[in-house]
Amino acid sequence: MENNTAIAALAALAQATRLETFRLLVRHEPDGVPAGELARLLDVPQNTMSAHLATLSRAGLVKSERQSRSIIYRADLQALRDLTLFLVKDCCGGATELCAPLIAELTPCCAPQVKPS
Repeated sequence: MENNTAIAALAALAQATRLETFRLLVRHEPDGVPAGELARLLDVPQNTMSAHLATLSRAGLVKSERQSRSIIYRADLQALRDLTLFLVKDCCGGATELCAPLIAELTPCCAPQVKPS
């Protein structure tokens, strides 16, 4: 990831409604949420939500798809991975014991589900 891409993503998230919107979309993966429902859930006027979604989209953090009369928004999890890796890539100058707590904190929420055989 380039510095400018990371800066654009972080700038898009540096506003309360956009951060809440992105976190809500992450929680609703992979189904996504219609734009109108996002506005309702966050108690934001639809035109304001539209502007926030446009900012997140330009930053590469959300994707949209038209389904009939609705536009469904989804978090771009690959962009989130890229941004997270960019931020921690050189974590602690190679001292893995310093980064271990961060990795341990992320692992339980993101561990793949094992299907019973």
